[in-house]
Amino acid sequence: MRQNVKDFAFLTSSTLPIAEPIYEFGSFQIPGQIGFADLRPCFPQKNFTGCDLIEGPGVDKILDLHEIDLPSESAGTVLCFDTLEHVEYPHQALKEIHRILRPDGIVVITSVMNFPIHDCPNDYWRFTPEGFKSLLKPFSNSLTGFQGKETFPHTVVGIGFKETTPPLTEFLGKFKKWQNTSQQVQSPSKKHADISRLIAALSRFFKKFR
Repeated sequence: MRQNVKDFAFLTSSTLPIAEPIYEFGSFQIPGQIGFADLRPCFPQKNFTGCDLIEGPGVDKILDLHEIDLPSESAGTVLCFDTLEHVEYPHQALKEIHRILRPDGIVVITSVMNFPIHDCPNDYWRFTPEGFKSLLKPFSNSLTGFQGKETFPHTVVGIGFKETTPPLTEFLGKFKKWQNTSQQVQSPSKKHADISRLIAALSRFFKKFR
């Protein structure tokens, strides 16, 4: 979990009608990020279920995005933050998310682009905003954007509205501010060291499951 992604979570929770229940896919909190990677505080007093492929911190339910074991139209909101790069068949995952969402439901997705390879346990993809538009085609309306350099952003985001699109004026105003706020507050050397430590922790942890 990256701070700018948590900021985006707070942005969506404060400006969009986040319906319950909320399902987060990719909720497992790796060593070194326990607590920090918890998105529940971003959506206070909401019915929130953390889902992943393995048990562990942050995980309430074991579910596979390729075949989600939930009834159709049973979810209000789905969150998929910095997870889709680790999903082998992301278009299938978005079809499944569309299936489980209620007609007024929304999905919020983020992923990395300018970022090192990191196993969780596998790292398959890097998405552009156009790539996210393709993933969100099952939805009646969608928004995509980025943070960072326009031709090579570090973060790509998207929101899909299944059938009903809410008023977006407040969201768009705050999104523009978020987009123009770089998380490059650390020196390049410190940022590189922090990413290296995170990737090393990921690699050590997931080697246990191979």
